[in-house]
Amino acid sequence: MLDPLLSLVLSALALPSLGPGGSLLLNPEAQMAPRRHNPDYVVRVALPPRRPAVDLPPVLGPDDASRPLVVIDAGHGGYDPGASGGDGQIEKQLTLNLALALRDELLKRARVRVALTRSDDRFLVLDERSGIARRLHADLFISIHADAAQSDGATGATLYTLSETASDKTAEAIASRENSADTINGVQLRKQAGTVDAILVDLSRREALERAAKFAGLVRREASGGLHFRAEAVKSAAFVVLKAPDVPSVLFESGYISNSADAAFLGSPQGREAFAETFARAIEAYFVRVRPGR
Repeated sequence: MLDPLLSLVLSALALPSLGPGGSLLLNPEAQMAPRRHNPDYVVRVALPPRRPAVDLPPVLGPDDASRPLVVIDAGHGGYDPGASGGDGQIEKQLTLNLALALRDELLKRARVRVALTRSDDRFLVLDERSGIARRLHADLFISIHADAAQSDGATGATLYTLSETASDKTAEAIASRENSADTINGVQLRKQAGTVDAILVDLSRREALERAAKFAGLVRREASGGLHFRAEAVKSAAFVVLKAPDVPSVLFESGYISNSADAAFLGSPQGREAFAETFARAIEAYFVRVRPGR
C-alpha cells in the first residue's frame, strides 16, 4: 500500500500517483490543471557553498618590494597525508619540515622575500597553491613532495618542470598521483579559470617554462653531493600545481619516503639543512641570472 504521506506529497505537487507494485497512475486532470503554489510544501535543494579564496600568507624577509619573492609550497596537508613510509613518516609532515627549513635559510640570508602556501597542517587544492603564487606576483614557485614506490630499492630526488606531455611513463604516473589531490570521492575540486588571451598566455608560459628549466639546472649544479639525485635528475610532466602561466615553477620530489635511507635522511636535521642550503644557493644564483643588476 502506498504510504499516506507520500500520496499527500504527490497530490500537492500535482505529480503522478503510484499504483500497486510502484506503477505510475497518470492523472490527466492533475496534469492539465495549472500548477498552484502551496506554501505548505516546498522542495529545497541544498547547494554546496562557493569555496572562498584562501587568505594570502604573510610575505617575510626584507621590507623591499623590489626584492624577488619566492613562494614555497609544502605538498599535501590536512586530510590529504600524501605518501607514507615504513618508519611511520608521512609526506605532508616531511614536506612541511623541508619548506620551513628553506624558509628559515632564505630569511637568514636576507636576499629574497619568502611566503609559504601553508605553514601548518591544512588542506589546499592544487589551484589554490599556484593561485597564491600568482596573487602575490611571485617570481618563483617551488612545490615540495616526497616520492613513493612499491619497491624499497627506489631512491633519489627528482626535479620536475611543466610539460603537457610527460617525459616518460614514470613521470606521467607520478603526475597523475599528485594531481589526484584535487579529487575527493571522484569529484574534481578545482575550478577552471576564466577566458584569457591565448597568445599572451602562451608567450608568458614559454618564458616561465624556460626560467623553470634554468632554475632546475642550477639546483642540480648546487647540490654538489649534498643531495642524492636519481640518474635522470630533471624531468617534465603535466603537474597541475605547476600550471601558473606567468610564474616559473618547479616540483621537487625530495626522495623516496618508501626507502628507509631516503626517509631517514630527509627527516634528519642534516637532511633538511642540505636541502635548504642547496636550494638557497640555487635561488640566489637564479635571480642573479634573470634579474641582473638588482
